[in-house]
Amino acid sequence: MRTKETHVTQRSHAGIGPLYLAALLLAAPALAQGPPAEEKTRLDLYGFAMLDTGYQSKQNDPAWFDVLRPTKLPSRANEFGEDGHWFAGVRQSRFGVKSFTPTSHGELKTIFEFELFGTGVDAGQTTFRLRHAWGELGQIGAGQTWSPFMDIDVFPNSVEYWGPSGMVFFRNVQVRWTPWQNGDSRFAVALERPGASADQGDFSGRIELQGVKGRFPLPDLSAHYRHAADWGHVQVAGILRQMKWDDLNDDDLDLSGDATGWGINVSSNVKIGKHVARASVVYGEGIQNYMNDAPVDVGIENNLGNSRTPIVGKALPLLGIVAFLDLNWNANWTSTVGYSMIDIDNSEGQSDNAFKKGQYALANLLYYPTPSVFLGPEIQWGKRENFRDGFTSDDFRIQFSAKYNFKLSLGGK
Repeated sequence: MRTKETHVTQRSHAGIGPLYLAALLLAAPALAQGPPAEEKTRLDLYGFAMLDTGYQSKQNDPAWFDVLRPTKLPSRANEFGEDGHWFAGVRQSRFGVKSFTPTSHGELKTIFEFELFGTGVDAGQTTFRLRHAWGELGQIGAGQTWSPFMDIDVFPNSVEYWGPSGMVFFRNVQVRWTPWQNGDSRFAVALERPGASADQGDFSGRIELQGVKGRFPLPDLSAHYRHAADWGHVQVAGILRQMKWDDLNDDDLDLSGDATGWGINVSSNVKIGKHVARASVVYGEGIQNYMNDAPVDVGIENNLGNSRTPIVGKALPLLGIVAFLDLNWNANWTSTVGYSMIDIDNSEGQSDNAFKKGQYALANLLYYPTPSVFLGPEIQWGKRENFRDGFTSDDFRIQFSAKYNFKLSLGGK
């Protein structure tokens, strides 16, 4: 049986048949091509497979066997056994997807990126770990990506995974507003997840008070201004945060408290012909979890005159510096050489073997048979200094790495 809807449709086609067919013929080329190019989404699939292998002359925490972190070096003699270890892994390997979609409000950008380097409860494991989950449209971005307090362009062209110990280095969950941008110059401000840690540990472990839990009534506030030019760029960043801790012990003591964390980070890249100098200086208090390699944010201060509160928490001051030079000899050969340091102003109540100072240096020579592949050796050195007991430990490594990049673009113009 013919329905009413079918009858109406056939009658309409009969009435405008020639015009309808003509319109279809005229529109056929456009229909075959799909939507206008500017309305298409472009997907970039990218990543790399990477091998790291080498010899460690000394010792460190085995959960961090394939990286050089001064905080993970021994705090006492033979803390991690005997010296001398061979290591190998593929934990730097990475996969990511970026999208770019034109809209009436500007270009919508997203990034979703993983690597295989386990941290936190997965420390030492080869396992998927989220790096970026980020979306951005116009002036507003949200998700997880680089903190505005850091400058990723300070990171040198090295193969050691963890990087300079005195560098601000943190991907954090945030909402970010960029009210002004001109090329690579910009001003950005963000509200960031408080209490997070660069090595994905629990913040309570970053307060040296037993039975005490951290609490954060406000998000961390961060911002930066970057000026970019033909010679490179300079960036000034700041952060402000409130930290509270609650005493959960069932006793007569009250170890609750609070502190304000703050920091200033000045960083720059300077082009020297084909080469690039990368440097930064950061100073602040209670911002250790934003640093690439630092211990607790809050240390113990003695308050023995008060029987109810014999100790209090103190936001620990720190100084971090980074100075590296990336040398681009030609299309096939590059080198990197540099040094980094972090120094903690310990509180008097901390243990004698608490981490005080970390130093980090490296040099490499990398060969690029094609732009998407490199391989080569790198020599690395790190040193840890304790607070008061005079103990120091260092490490010397020779690492060989090979990296194979891939990228595929789909859609778009």
